[in-house]
Amino acid sequence: MDQEDRIALFLDYENLALGFRDHHGGTAFDFRPVADALAERGRVVVRRAYADWSYFDEDRRMLTRNHVELIEIPQRMGASRKNAADIKMAVDAVELAFERDYISTFVICTGDSDFTPLVHKLRELNKRVVGVGVEKSTSALLPPACDEFLFYDRLEGVEIPPARARRTSAGATQEPRPAVQAAEPQPAVEESVRDVEALAALVAQTVAGLQGSSGGEVTASRLKRTLLRKDPTFSESDYGFRTFGELLRHLAGHNVIELAEGPAKGDPEVSLPEHGDRETAFGLLRSVVADVAGEGGAVALSGLKDQLRRARPDFSEKKLGYRSFLQFCKAAATAGAVHLSWNPDADDYLLTPRTP
Repeated sequence: MDQEDRIALFLDYENLALGFRDHHGGTAFDFRPVADALAERGRVVVRRAYADWSYFDEDRRMLTRNHVELIEIPQRMGASRKNAADIKMAVDAVELAFERDYISTFVICTGDSDFTPLVHKLRELNKRVVGVGVEKSTSALLPPACDEFLFYDRLEGVEIPPARARRTSAGATQEPRPAVQAAEPQPAVEESVRDVEALAALVAQTVAGLQGSSGGEVTASRLKRTLLRKDPTFSESDYGFRTFGELLRHLAGHNVIELAEGPAKGDPEVSLPEHGDRETAFGLLRSVVADVAGEGGAVALSGLKDQLRRARPDFSEKKLGYRSFLQFCKAAATAGAVHLSWNPDADDYLLTPRTP
């Protein structure tokens, strides 16, 4: 138990509940998916929700059953009531951060950008901050400020009702057009495939960066923490994977990364393949440069990547762990696949093939 994270949960309830209802056809907010998600991250020792509870009678009963302490913010005029709730919640969170050293993680449930300074202050006090908000009502400023951000709509157990049919001016329900609408799922599938390819590039690039900056082993847990620093909204479930380990095994099966036994059980070491795809890509570069340059010629770096993609449409230097195409070409030159030099007259790098 001593190694478990202690979590303090603060809910800006009006923002969360009303945001979910407004964007999902009046569906009531359910606290249970939030509780389940936090149970996977540590032990919740504080649960507080802030609102004028005279407006949330049923919700109050639901939260009480889940052992949430209800902080009453009495009805006031205009925006002052909202400001009172925000200030009270922020003051309580900072006070708790000073008084309870054992609390390592603060969960701020809101989509309001006004809480961004609170997030910064908590992180300054060496606390991990997890945000929770409704996707369509969350300010774009809030997620990047957090260590991790969970969209409530995507949590396991949240039921999103299907979109209701639009009504005509006469009040009759407008039926969907079957012929046109039935043919539209295909682009979504293609988009999903592209997302996984972009994820593979992101993972490979991140592993390469970690290996280059520290020179030590890169474990799966360290890789996940780094991905969350790059994008606090990152979640493997958005790409169709149940766990981060399942995602890594998928990428290993496609030779994007390699997995080996790590220092702890269930936390494998992640590395980039030393050979295989990289050597194949260097060979492809040499071949394309030779074809384009001709006998004794040279090829400018600008536009060369398009030539490679004509020969191999799925080519991506980022999948191989390189941050840029120039970095990939420099690695190919170091490996002896091509010769790379700067030409001031052309104001560009020029490449010539080398004999295998």
